[in-house]
Amino acid sequence: MNHTHLLHELVQEASLRSPETEALVYREDTLTYQALADACQRFAGAVCAAGLTRGDRIAIYLEKRFEAVIASFGACWAGCVFVPINPLLKPEQVAYILRDCGVRLLVTTTDRLPALLPALVACPDLLHIVVTPHLPDEVPAIDGQPLQQGWDEFHQSGTSPLHRVIDSDMAAILYTSGSTGKPKGVVLSHRNMIAGAKSVASYLENRAGDVVLAALPLSFDAGFSQLTTSFHAGARVVLLNYLFPKDVLNAIDRHHVTGLTAVPPLWIQLTQSTWGEQSGRTLRYVANTGGRMPRNTLDMLRARLPQARVFLMYGLTEAFRATYLDPSQLDLRPDSIGKAIPNSEILVLRSDGTRCAPNEPGELVQRGPLVSMGYWNAPEKTAERFRALPATVAGGRTELPLPEIAVFSGDTVRMDDEGYLYFIGRNDEMIKTSGYRVSPTEIEEIVLATGLVLECAAFGVPDPTLGEAIVVIAHTRADEKVDSARLVTACRRLAPPYMVPARFVLAPDRLPRNPNGKLDRTLLGQRLQPAEP
Repeated sequence: MNHTHLLHELVQEASLRSPETEALVYREDTLTYQALADACQRFAGAVCAAGLTRGDRIAIYLEKRFEAVIASFGACWAGCVFVPINPLLKPEQVAYILRDCGVRLLVTTTDRLPALLPALVACPDLLHIVVTPHLPDEVPAIDGQPLQQGWDEFHQSGTSPLHRVIDSDMAAILYTSGSTGKPKGVVLSHRNMIAGAKSVASYLENRAGDVVLAALPLSFDAGFSQLTTSFHAGARVVLLNYLFPKDVLNAIDRHHVTGLTAVPPLWIQLTQSTWGEQSGRTLRYVANTGGRMPRNTLDMLRARLPQARVFLMYGLTEAFRATYLDPSQLDLRPDSIGKAIPNSEILVLRSDGTRCAPNEPGELVQRGPLVSMGYWNAPEKTAERFRALPATVAGGRTELPLPEIAVFSGDTVRMDDEGYLYFIGRNDEMIKTSGYRVSPTEIEEIVLATGLVLECAAFGVPDPTLGEAIVVIAHTRADEKVDSARLVTACRRLAPPYMVPARFVLAPDRLPRNPNGKLDRTLLGQRLQPAEP
């Protein structure tokens, strides 16, 4: 029985159970659990020797590699808080995150440092920069810049006793891209992350023999989950920084991968790629997160991988993971996001806090140990999303000395008579047209089902007659002549009149992504804004 309570204990306990088992694979190199645990502990000791105190933030601006994992778990081992930063972010975006949460130590690479240093002048809390594999030969001289050390030099600078850690302490701050404004830092405790690892690993049935491909960014909650669920089970993780879908397919076959979690844009690309006759046959499960997988993509994936169990998941960074659909239910309800994950409860509530009736749309509210600690240094935003449960539901009883805090997702869902949930849309993205509330996701699935486009994004734009007109930006197939009129005709065959897009904007290239690999809806929406006079 695993009694892990702290994040770094996932590595520590795995090293005690099976020290010579491979924990990580990166390019041609491997790390055993014993080597990983030793490296994490050395990093923790060096952090304390550098003078960082309990709760100090350590930012990690690296692609997926051994040092990114060592710094993340080592920071927690020291009693500090790790802040993973997506390697696709630009220097000014990195500097915003460093300033926002007062980062004291930054881990980055030799190649990234020169471009990053000018932006770090505006980060007064930053005291140390650790560069892997070593410091560049020439570094711009900037007044007041933090102490810079190479990775090996930092580890050899000495160690100090580690700070005490308990499971309610902060472990990580994950920054969400959001649809508007600056990113928000979601604060996760050790308890949040361990509860999430145990819950997800239980229904994915992760085991010591698994080989999990880490294709998502580690700054994405589902991406970091590939590490925590695997380490909980004593499995092996393959770190992959892919450029093309073929890189993912090659890694699956080369490493005999048994588990892969991805977001819908990657699944769409993979199903449209060329697979070898035996490609992917080692996959025991595949999982989707970060948005609903289009029905035709799901069908194609299941045809490609008949032996793999397909898990459709839904979650939000504020509570890590919320629901999953048991693979046995795919044929019965392929559009469902399933039921609550183990050790979590999902409620569907009206605006007055009362429960919705079966199939009545309402807001998804999550309670349980996965609910995070709120947004870093943002009390007003935290109060909007993290609220006391109403007295009408379990946990909200007025007799309790302290109210239970749940996360109110802002997502509209419905729950059927059997307790299965169905995603309708984001409250702040719903399109109001012709008196109907329409989900952009639903429109996008209709357009994809025409078979004429590769990917698309739906928006509502002001219209004097309709309230909002539906406009879709679509990346069309190169092998077919597609125009707006043909798309409208095809959609009319699949949807009622009020759901047919009024206009299509055809894009010759792939649609832009945000750092987590999802479609960048903010940037796409700007394309629809009228030009300044």
